[in-house]
Amino acid sequence: MKLRRVPSESLVDTVVARLRDYIGREKLSAGDRMPTEPVLISQLGVSRSVLREAVGRLQSIGLLEVQHGRGMFVASRAALVSSAQLIHSALSIAPHDFMKFVEFRKVIEVYAAGRTAETASDADFAELQRLCDEIDRDEQGFVDSIRADFAFHLKFVQLGGNELMLNVMQVLQEFIMAAMVNTTPQPRDAVYSRKIHRELLDAIRSRDPVTAETAMARHLELSRIALEAVAKDQH
Repeated sequence: MKLRRVPSESLVDTVVARLRDYIGREKLSAGDRMPTEPVLISQLGVSRSVLREAVGRLQSIGLLEVQHGRGMFVASRAALVSSAQLIHSALSIAPHDFMKFVEFRKVIEVYAAGRTAETASDADFAELQRLCDEIDRDEQGFVDSIRADFAFHLKFVQLGGNELMLNVMQVLQEFIMAAMVNTTPQPRDAVYSRKIHRELLDAIRSRDPVTAETAMARHLELSRIALEAVAKDQH
């Protein structure tokens, strides 16, 4: 079975939808191999960068898994079951609507940054440093970097000590990661990413809650600006 070519508008969103439809029509199961990248590029009529961005989105929500040197596969059954309800919602949200999640994150993460600055131990800061370094580790795949980015932010919320806020962040994990996929270039700009994440961590290490809160607010504002740019590009 061949896949239909994609029209020029909303290329990445359309490719995401076509790949999901293909998995359903072919009744593919966890572990089944997807067509190769050259085959998908040819059949869909899109560039490699468009295909890879679409695949990155599907990886981030647990539908596809790319194994370097082996190919692309439908993700494990456990991942599919756990995220099945979120897949449609996450992919159907427009970049403009993702800004609501950024605004919500500000409420939680700005507070968490201030609390972390006040209460974190040396061991906590060492763990934050490890997570920060993991985001842009050399030779790391795009989706793994997104997961590491989320884990870094989630750690602040955990250290903030409010269990309800932590639970909410975990519930919203797939939506937050989907927004990160929308705003993170592929390949990731490791130099810029290291700069902004280390600046944030240094501000929180100051142990001044006001400095920490200001830095987190500024950091999340970069996400809002990036989402605005993506939304404009789609109009």
